[in-house]
Amino acid sequence: MTLLQFIRDLFKEITKGNKAYFVWLGLLSIVMLNALVSYIMQLNNGLIVTHMRDQVSWGFYISNFTFLVGVAAAAVILVIPSYIYHFKPIKEIVLFGEMMAVTAVLMCLMFITADLGKPLVAWHLFITPNFPRSILMWDVIVLNGYLILNTLAVFYVLFSAAHGREYKMVIMWPLVLISIPWAFSIHTVTAFLYNGLSSRPFWNASITAPRFIASAMCSGPALMILVFQIARKVSDIVVNDKAIFKIAELIAYAMGINLFLYASEIFKEFYSQSIHLAPMEYLFFGLKGHTLLVPFTWVAMVFNLTGFVIFMSPKLRNRFLFLNIACVLVFIGVYIEKGMGFVIPGFVPDTLGEIYDYLPSYIELSLSAGIWAFGAFFYTLLLKIAIPIYKGELSFLSHNMRHSLRDLHKPAVH
Repeated sequence: MTLLQFIRDLFKEITKGNKAYFVWLGLLSIVMLNALVSYIMQLNNGLIVTHMRDQVSWGFYISNFTFLVGVAAAAVILVIPSYIYHFKPIKEIVLFGEMMAVTAVLMCLMFITADLGKPLVAWHLFITPNFPRSILMWDVIVLNGYLILNTLAVFYVLFSAAHGREYKMVIMWPLVLISIPWAFSIHTVTAFLYNGLSSRPFWNASITAPRFIASAMCSGPALMILVFQIARKVSDIVVNDKAIFKIAELIAYAMGINLFLYASEIFKEFYSQSIHLAPMEYLFFGLKGHTLLVPFTWVAMVFNLTGFVIFMSPKLRNRFLFLNIACVLVFIGVYIEKGMGFVIPGFVPDTLGEIYDYLPSYIELSLSAGIWAFGAFFYTLLLKIAIPIYKGELSFLSHNMRHSLRDLHKPAVH
């Protein structure tokens, strides 16, 4: 009975809120419904409704997937200072970073499903897994494993809080110790999916995995800083400024490494002037009159460099106006750099020397927007449930106390 009442309380918590809360959920629902219509059209007609073709067989869906794997992995930037170094300001919010990791992995799986066209195609992977040789099978294992690890961690922390007690590190330690290398593995294996394709020289570089991890430690934490600030303004969640500024400091170091690795790759390609220069040339200056991605590339470069300069200055990054500007710039810059700026040039030119200019179709854009809306919707509901439980305002204990108080005030029966 207590469990049922607790579930009812959770449902009530979700269904109550101010006008802004319901407007926000309503707008996200509209975007998701529009995405559902687009997905049904894609299921009925096939991937021909997208702008992906034989020349460019990975497009906007895989770009978003690649980026979101980094957002999911970035939870480790909170886990390490929280559980290993016991930095209290971050320890108070690490739960919300792990919830973001769960949300990001779910979005990753949705983008993969969208890219498959027909979801049943995924059965071929399990019928003939070709494990351990298949990198794709490794990606399935690490992504789902990471999802399970973070879900267990979130569930255990909230379960303990709901029972009015602190979580036990003897239970959390195994999850923490496994999740830290696992976080790096999900983006490493994703990089290996590209890295192992020897016929695509743009991806076939040993520096790909370190670049992925470094960029993940920039974009994911930048998103967290923005989300945490919004959350503490619209709710009574406590997010210490020290935690935000420490995350910003870590972003500064990660961004420096990311830019250094990217610059090394650019130098190698342009200085060597090898036959494999074409994809990089297409990306930065255009190739044979095809300049579709050039504006995006330079916007990403300017955004990343500007954001890096702000993050490197303690005076600027400790002022919320400049910090938020830097977070937005880095998030967009890395999104372009590691998304369309990484996936598409790998196909240019194709094996026959043809250049196909790819931009996502309306179906791809609306479906992708719907998946992002789902992520925002899901994370909003998680916060709506987690905050009162985490703060002790909603618990099994509260039920027991209410029952005790009710019994205490009952008139005596003679």
